[in-house]
Amino acid sequence: MGKRNSQRRSATMLDSDDDGSSVSSSSTSRTDHVFVSGNEEVHFDQDALLDQALDALDEKRGSTREKALSVIVGAFSSNMQHQFVDKKFATLLHQCLASIKKGSKKASAKEIYLASHAIGLLILTVGCGDNAREIFEESVSPLDEFLTSKSDLRKIPGLLECLAIITFVGGNDHEETLRSMDILWRLIHPRLGSNVVAVKPSAPLITAVVSAWSFLLSTMCELNLNSKNWQNSISYLSSLLDKEDRPVRIAAGEALAVIFEIGVIDKFSGNSKGASDMTQEEINRQGSYAHLQGLKGKVINQVKNLSVEAGGKGSAKKDLNSQRNLFRDIMEYFENGCSPEISMKIGGDSLQTSSWSQMIQLNFLKHFLGGGFIKHMQENEFLQDVFNFTPKRRFLNNSENRMSSGEKRMFKSPNSFQNKARTQLLNKQRFLSEGRNLGHYAANMVDDEAF
Repeated sequence: MGKRNSQRRSATMLDSDDDGSSVSSSSTSRTDHVFVSGNEEVHFDQDALLDQALDALDEKRGSTREKALSVIVGAFSSNMQHQFVDKKFATLLHQCLASIKKGSKKASAKEIYLASHAIGLLILTVGCGDNAREIFEESVSPLDEFLTSKSDLRKIPGLLECLAIITFVGGNDHEETLRSMDILWRLIHPRLGSNVVAVKPSAPLITAVVSAWSFLLSTMCELNLNSKNWQNSISYLSSLLDKEDRPVRIAAGEALAVIFEIGVIDKFSGNSKGASDMTQEEINRQGSYAHLQGLKGKVINQVKNLSVEAGGKGSAKKDLNSQRNLFRDIMEYFENGCSPEISMKIGGDSLQTSSWSQMIQLNFLKHFLGGGFIKHMQENEFLQDVFNFTPKRRFLNNSENRMSSGEKRMFKSPNSFQNKARTQLLNKQRFLSEGRNLGHYAANMVDDEAF
């Protein structure tokens, strides 16, 4: 009875005209918020508000669940909700998954988007560790099932970001990352069979898939060599550079930059033997090297043209400038080996990146967190470790041994040397020097047409 009363109070609170947007602009975790029920004003601090919103996710009315999820997304975007997560992370996860699992029939596109975004925010909040593993393991199959069904393409973009984020944080090894990348890739490049009808993907879907795929590719530390898959992937992305849609071209350009940065073509070179002394495998590899060099030459010409493209009729100047700047950076990389460097201020501290992989990760997470990016970079130790960013406040608080609280927990653990979270964290911090001499990760894929 107590729970039902709580849910009725939640429904009353969330059925008001307030959509919870005031939460997303909050900068403190204890700010009071006011909701009006009839003639009565009810005040909630953010902890109570989150409790009420969580209860409201059991409500049958879809609009009530949407407003509850909006409150949760706003709260997790604007602040680190550690206290709430410590007590109720599993409940929140399963309520959000319930919205996704019933999404084909009962949940709106908005509810699916909010639920998947909430899961992504939840795993960014918990960081590496057992809770992140639980989120990943519980979520990846429902996301795969929903994306494979393609029941409503309007509900997909948020799920793509969620899949990428939970794999980024909760995936333990490259095989799990491969699985998620393959799930993404099948949406725009399906494996065709007798019972499969090819459906032309929309430009926004292609952009979203390629961006999420590139984000996961940027984290890969161990890739296997398969020349045909590299040829297929580079060839397809090259074809996207000729598309009319500018965001598609930009996403494809970034993906190609990451591919070339990890040095895949160089993997096929370096054989100085004469033809009579080479094994068949070595001969095939040299042939693959020549073919990939040809593809690279084509891409370089496309990049050069896009870097100086004149604006077409009705084209947005901002998008045109973004395209030109991106492809000029890619040309600079091809010609001089210089990756773009980014430096931005986070509360007076400087965050810097110096590789395509880091830039892709930074831009993806900035987009996902929106207005909450600065707050998370100031307080989220997982993200600070990913970007090797140490705010002065954190540095002073850890001046005794220069380790974060998360690192301390990992090193103090009796099984610290076997701690998967620590291994995973180190993998996320791959620098360009660790990415050389890597091959394509898709060698073990069943279908050569898939990534």
